[in-house]
Amino acid sequence: MRFLIFITFSTLALVALCHAQCFFKELEITDINNPPKGCKDADGVMRKFGDSWVKDCNECSCSAEGIGCCSKIGDMLEAPPDCEVVINKEQCTVKMVMKADKTKECVPV
Repeated sequence: MRFLIFITFSTLALVALCHAQCFFKELEITDINNPPKGCKDADGVMRKFGDSWVKDCNECSCSAEGIGCCSKIGDMLEAPPDCEVVINKEQCTVKMVMKADKTKECVPV
């Protein structure tokens, strides 16, 4: 029975981690006679239609409608009192660790 509870909570945690946050920025058309050939990203870089890239753990793509981005790390989890969520922005990963010993991962019980 305890194993079944462990599997259930582990699955719920995985679903919460994988639920990504997305946003969309509509393509700006300033001259109807001279439509854009791509999208300008947040840094001012012109991206061609069909291009995709990763910036700040967001996976983005440019289409004729605009720029769509989704977080690669998903929604933030609420950690149990003895645990905390640690985000590695270089690898775009999230894990839950014990506050007392950050080398040990938390497992929902």
